[in-house]
Amino acid sequence: MALLVDVKNLSKIYPAGSENVQAVRGVNFHVDEGQITSLMGPSGCGKSTLLHLLGGMQSPTSGEIWVSGEALHGRGDEALSQYRQSTIGFVFQFFHLLPHLDAVENVELPLLIQGLSALEARDKARDLLNRVGLGNKEKRRPSQLSGGEQQRVAIARALVHGPKLLLADEPTGNLDMANGKAILDLIRKVSSQQNCAVLMATHSREAAEWGDMVIMMRDGQVHGIYPVRK
Repeated sequence: MALLVDVKNLSKIYPAGSENVQAVRGVNFHVDEGQITSLMGPSGCGKSTLLHLLGGMQSPTSGEIWVSGEALHGRGDEALSQYRQSTIGFVFQFFHLLPHLDAVENVELPLLIQGLSALEARDKARDLLNRVGLGNKEKRRPSQLSGGEQQRVAIARALVHGPKLLLADEPTGNLDMANGKAILDLIRKVSSQQNCAVLMATHSREAAEWGDMVIMMRDGQVHGIYPVRK
């Protein structure tokens, strides 16, 4: 597999009154194309901050982020916005669906923002909803869907534009065990179909070991990287 993400000596410091909080400290790791990698560690260890840095939602204090051989660190706001639209998909614990839109409208939204025609965006959104098993519920709003169904819509929305990297922040944290396992299996299936790498933050060992690699984090640092034994 080809190298997709290369993180070098990455740090992020937040000002907090008279003191600074170092959320990420000298982190190094890489992710290959199509690889599923779990970031595992307790709350506050820097997992979410690391995802935000890789997603171009925040800028590092120091260090380097390379994606597909191009530098992410040092890019301006417009370039970062383009990067998020073209390269990144996001899945969050609390779904973040727009409540006034139905399922297919939520999924097609990233495509409309990119400038696709309404017809093409609708066709692609329906295809993804079918692939996540919700083709018969495309007209339902989030309030009419279960938690597991809402997360399926969120996954379809994250993958509809064909990203190279899916960033998932505790995607099963708001679901029961059965729905959580189904969501993990679904992410693996659809990401494999699209050759999309996955970087998932979790504090659950069971969820972490569902992937290919595990990165152990503590106090903003990487304390171990190991392959998952299948």
